[in-house]
Parts: sequence; C-alpha cells; structure tokens
Amino acid sequence: MIKLDVLRLLEENGRTKYWLYKQMGMSYQNFSKMIHNQTKSIRYENIETLCLLLHCTPNDLFQITEE
Repeated sequence: MIKLDVLRLLEENGRTKYWLYKQMGMSYQNFSKMIHNQTKSIRYENIETLCLLLHCTPNDLFQITEE
C-alpha cells in the first residue's frame, strides 16, 4: 500500500497541520482525509503544492507499506 507521509515531513520542516491546511487552500474535510490516507486519489496539483511547500520531491511524499 502506498501512503502519504506528510506528517513526518511537517515535523522535519517545523510546520503544523494547520499551517499546511491554510497553504493548501482546500476544504478541511478533504485536507484531513488526504493527510490521514483516507482517500483513494490525490490530484497532481496537490502533489506539486505539497512538494513546493515542504521542499521535497514526490518520492519523499510517499512510502510503501505492506498493509
């Protein structure tokens, strides 16, 4: 299973979920589902925005687990 690993990146960058939520410009419900891996898809625009805000690459955003 591929999971979004945003919480670790936020901690490494000294940022909060609230800061990221405000920067993303999406509804809190959709934002919460995205960062807690409760969605089946993520738009390319959101991946790009996350990479720019967290100073990372798409490879850094995701991790593969055996769940």
